Amino acid sequence: MTGADMIVEVLAEQGVDTIFGYSGGAILPTYDAVFRYNNIHAEDGVEPMPLIVPANEQGAGFMAAGYARASGKPGVVLVTSGPGATNTVTPVRDCLADSIPIVVICGQVPTAAIGTDGFQEAPVASIMGSVAKHIFLVTEPTRLEATMRSAFEIATTGRPGPVVIDVPKDVQNWEGVFDGSSVLPIPGYRQRLKAVDDSVLDEDNCAEFFNMLSDCQRPLIYAGGGVINANASPALRALAETFHIPVVTTLMGLGAVDTTHRLSLHMLGMHGTPAANYAVDDCDLLIAIGARFDDRVAGDPPKFAPNARIAHFDIDASEINKVKSADWHHVGPVTRALEQLVSYGRRTGFAAEFAAWHEELAQLKKDYALNYDRDSKLIQPNFIIETINRLTGGEAIISTGVGQHQMWAAQYCDFREPRLWLTSGSMGTMGFGLPAAIGAQFAQPNRLVIDIDGDASIRMNLGELETVTTYDLPIKVVVLNNFGDGMVKQWQRLYFKGRLSGSDKSLHRKDFIKAAEADGFPFAVRLDDKADVIPTIEKFINFKGPAFLEVLIDPEAGVYPMVGPGQAYDEMITGDYIPNRYDITDSEGPDGSEMF
Repeated sequence: MTGADMIVEVLAEQGVDTIFGYSGGAILPTYDAVFRYNNIHAEDGVEPMPLIVPANEQGAGFMAAGYARASGKPGVVLVTSGPGATNTVTPVRDCLADSIPIVVICGQVPTAAIGTDGFQEAPVASIMGSVAKHIFLVTEPTRLEATMRSAFEIATTGRPGPVVIDVPKDVQNWEGVFDGSSVLPIPGYRQRLKAVDDSVLDEDNCAEFFNMLSDCQRPLIYAGGGVINANASPALRALAETFHIPVVTTLMGLGAVDTTHRLSLHMLGMHGTPAANYAVDDCDLLIAIGARFDDRVAGDPPKFAPNARIAHFDIDASEINKVKSADWHHVGPVTRALEQLVSYGRRTGFAAEFAAWHEELAQLKKDYALNYDRDSKLIQPNFIIETINRLTGGEAIISTGVGQHQMWAAQYCDFREPRLWLTSGSMGTMGFGLPAAIGAQFAQPNRLVIDIDGDASIRMNLGELETVTTYDLPIKVVVLNNFGDGMVKQWQRLYFKGRLSGSDKSLHRKDFIKAAEADGFPFAVRLDDKADVIPTIEKFINFKGPAFLEVLIDPEAGVYPMVGPGQAYDEMITGDYIPNRYDITDSEGPDGSEMF
C-alpha cells in the first residue's frame, strides 16, 4: 500500500476516531487516503474516522488538545507543510507545557526538495524540536509505519506530550509492504521508561511515608495536573478519604477530587481560594502529587509551605527538588504508588487524628469564603459563573480562554470528576477555549460542553464559531465582555498606575451577536441587565443546539484573591469583599520587572 494508506491504517489501529486538520498540497495523499478509508468502512453513513476541518491549523491543534484532555486519548492533527505546520507551533508548545498527548502529522515537500526553499517548505524539525516532546522527519519510506506507531507510544507513555511527524510528499506516495507490527528501535527511551515503571514502593518506603504522616497534625495534599493525566483520581480520592487528608489542587488539577467534597479546599495559588492558600501556610506536611511547584503556586518558593515537610510523587524525576526540596519522594506511576500506600495503611491499621485540623479548615472556608460586590447594579462575572454552576451542578465540561474569565471560572465552578476542566495552564494561550470545547464535544458527545470565554480571548480564534455550527455541535459559548484585556488591565491598575497601554478595547466595534448569527448560531443573545441574568442563563443552558451568550459585565471587576508575582501567601490581596487574615498594608508589591 502507499505510505499515506499506511498512515491511516496505523491511526485506525491506534483507535483514532476523530482527526482535526486542514488540507494542502503536501498532505493531499494522506487526506485522500482518509477519504477512501472512511468510504470503505462507513456503517450506516457514519464515518469511522471523520476529518474535522477548522478555520485554521491553530484551531485544529487546540481541538486535538481539547479532545485529549476530555477523553484521555491522544488527539490527532493532520496539516500540510509550511504555514500549515507552523500554525500548529502554539498548540504543540501548549500541549508540552501541560503534558497533553497529541500527534501532529505534517506534510512536507518531497525529500529531494528539502532545503531548497520550495513552495510551502518550512524547517519543521528545527522549529518543532524545541517545543514538542519528540519530532520525526521521515526520509526513509520503509520506516514510516514504525515511526507512526512509535509516535503514539512516545506521546502517551511516561510524562505525556505532543509528538510531531513530518512526512515528505514522496514518502506518502511511496508503495511498500505493510507489516502490521513494526516499531522503531528507541532503546534509550524504553529503558528510561522501564526504570520508572519498575519503581515500586516497598515496605520501608511506605513505612517512611506513614511515619511522616503520623508525626504531623496538619497534613495537606497538593494535587496537580499529573493526577488527571495519569488517570489517578480514584487512587488520590481513596488516599484522601481513607486517611482523612484535606486536598488543594492546582489550576490543572481541578476535578482530581470532587470540589464539593468536605475534604476539598478547591484551588490554591495566585488566584486560589483564601482557605486553600492559608491551609498551605498552616500545614506541617505537604503531599505533592503530580504537581511541580510552578511560579503561579509557589511565587516565593522559600515562603511556600514554610512550616511543612514535603513528600513528592511524580512520573518525571526532573521535577523532584527542582523548586522545593523534598523530605521524601517517589518517582513512578502515581496510581500504583497511591494504591500501594492505601493498601499498606489499611493492612497495618494506620490511624491518625486530624479532627482539630479539619475544624480549623472548616473555619477558614467560612471566614474567608470567595465573595464579590453582590449589590452592584452592574453584572458581576462571578454571579454569571455562580449561576451557570448552580444549573450544571459540577457535571459539565468547562473550557476557557485565558484571562480574568479563566480565573473566575476556576474559582466559581465545581468539578465532580476529572477531565471536566479544560484550560491552557502553563502557556496561558488566549484563544484556547472555543476550539478546545469543539474537541471536547467530539470526545464526549453526550456531555454538556460550555466555553466560558472573554471578549479579547475569543477574538483569537473567532473563526471557529463557524466550525461549531458546521458540525451542529450543541456547545454553549458565553463571552464575558469587559471591553478589553481584563487581566492585563487589572495588572496595569495594580502595578503600572492605571496606564492602560494597548489593553482597552472599549472603542472597538466587534458585534459578537451579529458574528454568531452570521456563523449560524440559532441562539445568540446579549445580556446587559442584571435582572435578566437567571432566566436568560437558564434558556441558554437548556437550548438544544449551539448557543451563544454575550454578557456585558462590570468593566472594572477584578479577580480576587490575588497573590502578586514572586510574593508569598501572606501578601495575598483579597480585595474589598473577602476578609484577609494578614495585615498587608506595609507589603511591597512587585514592580514592572516581575514575571507577568
